[in-house]
Order: sequence, then C-alpha cells, then structure tokens
Amino acid sequence: MPLFWKPYQSDVTQFIETLRAKKPALYDEQVAGRALLWDKPQNPENAAAFKAARVPQGAYVYFGKTPK
Repeated sequence: MPLFWKPYQSDVTQFIETLRAKKPALYDEQVAGRALLWDKPQNPENAAAFKAARVPQGAYVYFGKTPK
C-alpha cells in the first residue's frame, strides 16, 4: 500500500457529502418530507382486519381457475 493512499470515493458520494456540508438541515427536511406520505401511525384494528381478510394465493398466479 502506498504511503499516501487515499480510499476511493465515487462522484455520487462526493456530491452528497458536499451537499450535506452546504446544507446541514437537509436530513431534517428529508425526514419531514418522508413523514408527509409514509411515516403514519398504524391502527392495530385495521391491521388485524386486513390479516383476517387475506385470501391465500394459488400455486401459479397467472393460471386461471378451471370451470367445473
């Protein structure tokens, strides 16, 4: 290993690091944006109802049922 060896960083990694250095509040803005659509409190009653209403999947999904 050379004396002045520096670990490799891709262009994308360098871009993200410079962006985070320029805008320190970026992570908090990302968390707030994610909370708008994805981070919602879950209702256990709804989860139980969804689990109870689940229909088991057949062996081959795209094969239609044969008429009797």
